Amino acid sequence: MGVAGCGKSTIGHALADQLGGTYLEGDSFHPESNIEKMSAGTPLTDEDRWPWLKIIGQEMASAEGIIFAGCSALRLAYRDLIEKEAGERVTFIHLSGSQELIAGRMAKRGGHFMPLSLLESQFAALEPLIDREQSIIADISGSTDEIVAQIILQIKAQNKGS
Repeated sequence: MGVAGCGKSTIGHALADQLGGTYLEGDSFHPESNIEKMSAGTPLTDEDRWPWLKIIGQEMASAEGIIFAGCSALRLAYRDLIEKEAGERVTFIHLSGSQELIAGRMAKRGGHFMPLSLLESQFAALEPLIDREQSIIADISGSTDEIVAQIILQIKAQNKGS
């Protein structure tokens, strides 16, 4: 989870590869109307997001094994809906970085529908993870390998505690 450009797809694919899991690309579940809005620089409303979030949770529920799903999940209510639809406890991995770092990365990527102009609204909507959520916070300032290694260590530490 995290704002646009934080690396959800890259890190999600890498984690799935290293841990023998499946990666679900959250963007692929957006209806065309959501893609059009974001492409035009218009932030999505909650009404735009609810059906999309529900589908992501349902896709997680129907998949087998270790599942990683890339989804912004910016607000607690969104994360609660995903977990409800998934039908089980979800560990939210927040890919966390500064607005400046992420803006720099977004400026370099091509072919994505999410414009840099929406980054500020994403940071404004982002609600921090809270104690009742099963979560991991990963600093994204390092390389992909470093970020993935950091997350795997945290996953292993959580699994020892359960």
